[in-house]
Amino acid sequence: MNEIIKKIEAEQLREGAGNFRIGDTVRVHAKIKEGNRERIQVFEGTVLKRQHGGARETFTVRKTSNGVGVEKTWPVHSPEIEKVEVVRRGKVRRAKLNYLRDRVGKASKVKELVK
Repeated sequence: MNEIIKKIEAEQLREGAGNFRIGDTVRVHAKIKEGNRERIQVFEGTVLKRQHGGARETFTVRKTSNGVGVEKTWPVHSPEIEKVEVVRRGKVRRAKLNYLRDRVGKASKVKELVK
């Protein structure tokens, strides 16, 4: 049974879907259905966390919109995601950036990784 599930999940993985890390500022191009129409909506923010692994892996992006923090979680290999574009790399020392939820203004910024 376990081998069958692994085989099915391996078929659902997308190539190059996870080329971003925690702390990166990303633009997520997601498909939105409105009635019978479909359009692409861009959500730009900081990656707070990546959870699980394989076909079930998810990531959470947080941004501030009109002074209110907004978080969205997507599956990494979802067909609803057109692409994930990395705007800038972040320098972090944590696997989960939950502490950013309590920060406001410049304190909620992540330092940029300079190579």
